[in-house]
Amino acid sequence: MATNPDNLQPNDGHRAIVDRVKRILLQPKTEWAVIDTEATTTTALLKGWVAPLAAIGPIAALIGALVFGYGAFGIHFRPSIGSAVTTALVSYVMAFVGVWVLSLIINALAPTFEATKNPVQALKVAAYAATAGWLAGIFQIVPSLGWLGIVGLYSIYLLYLGLPILMKAPPAKTMAYTVTTIIAAIVVFFVIGAITTAVTSRIAPRSMPTLGSIGSTSAGGKVTIPGAGSIDLGKIEAATKQMEATAKGMQSGEIKPIAPDALQALLPASIAGWNRTEISSQGGAAAGIGGSHAEARYRSGDQSFTLSITDAGALGALATMGGAISGQSSRQTESGYEKTAVENGNMVSEKWDSASSNGSYSTMVASRFAVEADGDAPSIDMLKQAVAAIDARKLVALGN
Repeated sequence: MATNPDNLQPNDGHRAIVDRVKRILLQPKTEWAVIDTEATTTTALLKGWVAPLAAIGPIAALIGALVFGYGAFGIHFRPSIGSAVTTALVSYVMAFVGVWVLSLIINALAPTFEATKNPVQALKVAAYAATAGWLAGIFQIVPSLGWLGIVGLYSIYLLYLGLPILMKAPPAKTMAYTVTTIIAAIVVFFVIGAITTAVTSRIAPRSMPTLGSIGSTSAGGKVTIPGAGSIDLGKIEAATKQMEATAKGMQSGEIKPIAPDALQALLPASIAGWNRTEISSQGGAAAGIGGSHAEARYRSGDQSFTLSITDAGALGALATMGGAISGQSSRQTESGYEKTAVENGNMVSEKWDSASSNGSYSTMVASRFAVEADGDAPSIDMLKQAVAAIDARKLVALGN
């Protein structure tokens, strides 16, 4: 069953969308084969499929917040209309960004796994696989049932079925390609969630970008979030290209996974009077996904913190997406703060609670290595000093 190639819309009307939703959920293998044959465009997919389905969660959350509010431990909170609408609109915009970024990753990784690069097919995979997750957003209409959104994990299974069909991956490479993409999708999910939380905690909307500005955006340009900065789509695309190059290099052997003991050797015996009491490392890599990790515990009196280095391999390129976001976010608590900012093109996160003298500080090096200090300390400055104790030049040399 093939669609009319002159009909570039993925579906025609409400009934067609409902029918396809049923088929993609109940008969996914058959429906992916149909989707594979359809002629469409990026704009048609975004406006005809992503636009209506991605709206389900934000609208449900908006209604739930305004009607029921939120409650826990005897405390009830109902956000203002402005705050609730802001959250819904930003979540909606970020749904488009998330699908688009994932499609870039799928397409960029295709040659690594001997699949066929095709941006429209990659967008089909990202958009249609997300169906279950978007439908699960309906549970947000009653905040206490929001946890039922876990059924949206069915989207991972949809991705697993559709990716090899649409991207024409050979059987021998299918599993590696699928696993790599699923891991990337999970990372993108958390990155988008973090961005959404950061943005909505800071702004009340005056205006929002229109659907047309998202659907018609090319590989370059920016999506502006009023009051919170902008997202540079060109930099996001550059991150996916870097990810592709790193994955190819690791597949061919040109880029070697970092040996765990090499990372462990960078952890100093002491830092400003804090002595190392434990040290460990582990590692491995597959399909360009680095898994090398080393960490050490440092102690001074009753306080201790952990300093770790992780080789993120090809997925480290996703960290450069932080550089695609202008602006920063912060949240104050009664006894501390959480802050995320972009420094030298990479996302840097810090968290501190003065009541417990506990916090964390993390950054990326060479868009590949995550360095983090986490635990008890006299101040956040001690954790920053611990991260700075790792020789960044040696890490860059390891990556080269």
